[in-house]
Amino acid sequence: MRIYPIETGNFKLDGGAMFGVVPKVIWQKTNPADSNNLIDMSLRCMLIEDGDRLTLIDTGTGRKQSDEFFGYYFPFGDFGLDSSLKNYGFHRDDITDVFLTHLHFDHCGGSIQWNKSRTGYEPAFKNAKFWSNENHWSWATHPNPREKASFLKENIHPIEASGQLNFLGIPNGDILEKSPLGFDILFADGHTEKQMIPHIQYQGKTLVFMADLLPTVGHIPLPYVMGYDVRPLTTMDEKAKFLNTAADQDYYLFFEHDAKNEICTVKHTEKGVRLDQTFRFDEIFN
Repeated sequence: MRIYPIETGNFKLDGGAMFGVVPKVIWQKTNPADSNNLIDMSLRCMLIEDGDRLTLIDTGTGRKQSDEFFGYYFPFGDFGLDSSLKNYGFHRDDITDVFLTHLHFDHCGGSIQWNKSRTGYEPAFKNAKFWSNENHWSWATHPNPREKASFLKENIHPIEASGQLNFLGIPNGDILEKSPLGFDILFADGHTEKQMIPHIQYQGKTLVFMADLLPTVGHIPLPYVMGYDVRPLTTMDEKAKFLNTAADQDYYLFFEHDAKNEICTVKHTEKGVRLDQTFRFDEIFN
């Protein structure tokens, strides 16, 4: 098995929305804001090469939305999905599986692209199976008013129409062990219904793709919960359970949205679980 970090771009979000009730004077120490109160965010995906299977976890925002749409999110950076794949000798047509942690636009937008005539949409990964779960799919296709702006129908419905959509089963507990993709999955309901958090055994370590359970290093303290989360108290409970396990078992946490830190470890302290060390991916894995 080989794993590669895939940088698909950066964007900006309102710092207050990203930290909910936590005052700016506190959160700006780890996530400094610009004059418009916006903080830098990454769109870092993960590529897993395992035998004949090439699995991409999340796909970034893609590029099919209008300039007006992207004007709200200020994309920046000189890299993208295709160039990142090319750096490792791959093309999007090589992807066999696309695993979507959830269906918010910044996690699944790159799954769908315009067709050649720009009259409709088509999968951006023509040879891949797309993986979600029935509970989240139903949640996303019948969105509540709070999340409707993040569940864009042009990102979601064409996946189903393509015939490439597959569902993973929901476990009785929190963890789906031995998934068809070769890694365990933690299901979390605080940010959105049945978000899926991959746990991958790699080079003798447990590598966890954090998605929006833990967006950045700055979100490690329990009350630091995004304003976007539909069930913030559930998020706190899920974070507490996860972070205690991560500290106990020396997990390596892979960040999708932290623009400065790719990976971190956490440790127990008198104040609770806190940041231990941060790393670049290539400092830990080769």
